[in-house]
Amino acid sequence: MPSNRWLDKSQPQTLMSATMLMYVNAGLFLFSALAYGFPSLPFFLVLVVGPVAAGWGVANEKKWGYWLGVFLTAVVVGYLVAFFSFAGLVYLLFYGALLALLLHPQSRAYRRIWFR
Repeated sequence: MPSNRWLDKSQPQTLMSATMLMYVNAGLFLFSALAYGFPSLPFFLVLVVGPVAAGWGVANEKKWGYWLGVFLTAVVVGYLVAFFSFAGLVYLLFYGALLALLLHPQSRAYRRIWFR
């Protein structure tokens, strides 16, 4: 079993979609940061580096990757709900879908059995 993959097609559809969505969310934030200016370093780490690391961890069936993805996504969703704006509605939809995919019963069952 290769240990350096970016996407694992043998995982359930919910986890595979969550992994792709983590990469897409990180890319969208990186694109907006390049267009509108970079935020502080902690925001950059939470919104770009964290999701990429979590996606890689999920693709390689690591428990830390799964929990990092759940934690970072929950923090971002909490922030977007607390400081709601219509400009952040698209981000809220993407991160809400990501949280739903990660916490789906099929994803949790697969994580419980296969992740180490």
